Amino acid sequence: MQPPTGQPPAGKRWHTREDSGIRLDARLRWWHDDEPIEHPKIIELFNASLILDDTGRYQLRIGNDWCFVEVADAAYEVRTVDVTPDERVSIRLSDRTADVLDLPTLAVEPDGVLSCRVKQGRAKARFSRDAQYQLGQLLEAAPEGGLLLRAGERRYPVALSLDELAG
Repeated sequence: MQPPTGQPPAGKRWHTREDSGIRLDARLRWWHDDEPIEHPKIIELFNASLILDDTGRYQLRIGNDWCFVEVADAAYEVRTVDVTPDERVSIRLSDRTADVLDLPTLAVEPDGVLSCRVKQGRAKARFSRDAQYQLGQLLEAAPEGGLLLRAGERRYPVALSLDELAG
């Protein structure tokens, strides 16, 4: 089959790898041609298939097929927060991978949702409600003020304030 040439008809797109019409919005919802993708298995497949390539562009890679996708803000969702046996804080992401929580990158977004950097700092992740609660269970007030994150016997300083978290 020959690739399309010229311009697509008005109101249509060719749906090429470069212009797939697939996007992930700031609230981590998938869309295709401005229609929401609602089927849970497709959403899970897209979440698990999202990668950040070497040039900093996001792709969906499913088998041998792939396309670029537009990501409005965060690309991943932090689904769970765990303390590892070596007393580190591990996060599990929507792409089914785990990462060590990079504490200095924790931030409170304008809508009150926590975010952090993942994938060696190359991508942003937003916390799910459950993960945000799990992280909150690990926080405690520091004696000199501020917050500490408790991981087993270890305590890590967190550059967030109670005022920011109370938002």
